[in-house]
Amino acid sequence: MKRYQKSLYILAMCGSMVACKPHIEEPSIDKGSLDVSKYVAIGNSITSGYADNALYYDGQKVSYANLISQQFAKIGGGEFKQPLVDQNSVGIGASGGARLILAPHTDCLGATSLAPVPAAPVGDLTIFGSNIYAAQGPFNNMGVPGAKSITTIYPGYGNPANGPGNYNPFFTRMASNPASTSMLADAMAQQPTFFTLFIGSNDVLLYALSGATTDAITPSAGAPGVGFDASMDLIVSTLISGGAKGAIANVPDITSIPYFTTVPYNGLVLTSQIQVDGLNAAYAPLGITFHLGQNAFIIEDAAAPGGKRQITSSEYVLLSVPQDSLKCKQWGSVKAIPDAFVLTASEISDIRTAVTNYNTKIKSLATANGLAFVDVNKFLTMTETGVTYNGINLSTTFVSGGAFSLDGVHLTPIGNAMLANEFIKAINSTYGSTLPLVDATKYPGVKFP
Repeated sequence: MKRYQKSLYILAMCGSMVACKPHIEEPSIDKGSLDVSKYVAIGNSITSGYADNALYYDGQKVSYANLISQQFAKIGGGEFKQPLVDQNSVGIGASGGARLILAPHTDCLGATSLAPVPAAPVGDLTIFGSNIYAAQGPFNNMGVPGAKSITTIYPGYGNPANGPGNYNPFFTRMASNPASTSMLADAMAQQPTFFTLFIGSNDVLLYALSGATTDAITPSAGAPGVGFDASMDLIVSTLISGGAKGAIANVPDITSIPYFTTVPYNGLVLTSQIQVDGLNAAYAPLGITFHLGQNAFIIEDAAAPGGKRQITSSEYVLLSVPQDSLKCKQWGSVKAIPDAFVLTASEISDIRTAVTNYNTKIKSLATANGLAFVDVNKFLTMTETGVTYNGINLSTTFVSGGAFSLDGVHLTPIGNAMLANEFIKAINSTYGSTLPLVDATKYPGVKFP
């Protein structure tokens, strides 16, 4: 009310003064010490524009790297090429599926509601069918879904002959020479004057996405291509070797993203005393008890008596857990939720320790080399509790929060715009530029039917 009265007072004052006219000074755009004539972005799926569990055209067009390049165009930035898929393609994910869309879905109980479902029965395999470098490359966006710090420097990272884990079909389609080149080599071949580097999440994320059952965490120590620290040293030293400036982002605490936080640990809801009594009788030898209402799920744990126990409030059931199995196949109660769909306290501790170590290294590289440092970890922490941008509320809450796409891991268009602004703010602060921020209000969150 006071704010409204103050506005009326200002309007009245303007009405009584002939010369009272609104005037807003637009800050001038200054490039500072930047040369962005050749901008190259190195990263993984986030950099590529991967979203909704697939690489597809609409997601690529709003990659944070592409949004940054549009702002760079205002200070002399050149063309920014991306390895775009066909505009009408359903896309393809790492597991071969099509992109997810929000659509009516009927569950095993016969209830229908909006849920993430594939846009097609299978993904668009033609995306992996040929190399597009000759027709479209070289590519400024060197974001490759699934890439790690250690694989960024692999020669032949696009060569299927190297075997699983040592090659990547997303890189195969865009590499200058899939049999011999690396992501870093293709980036450097363009002689970048400016780069962004956002790599390292997959060094721990792929382990977490599997419920800590596959794809071990990359150790900090070890030679380039084996250890995180040495790999990052090589990547950064190579990128700056031609005089390029750049921005380097740290690794977010991945356990705060919707993929890990959406399914409640106490999602086992018992509505009858018969259910309670039956489970109490079955689990009495393990000392586990149940009650009416919400209960902690039962999970597999080889170290627990009988190989199962109740999950704790500090542990996670992954978004990948089959919902119909929870609802109709007694997962989490009679049958323990398999380990591949759970992160335990010790696994979470290992993940967070790795992220802390990675970020210490990344910050030291930024400081030692005068690079802009982008604290994505801090940004995600802020988003977890909710942020407001020009009247738009944004959070990490699955679907309704607006920041994360339907896979619970990658960003929506507005999430990418907000991330691009974190890069731009760090760049302006480091290099004395006044590059304008992206107007994030122009970009949507999750698309509803």
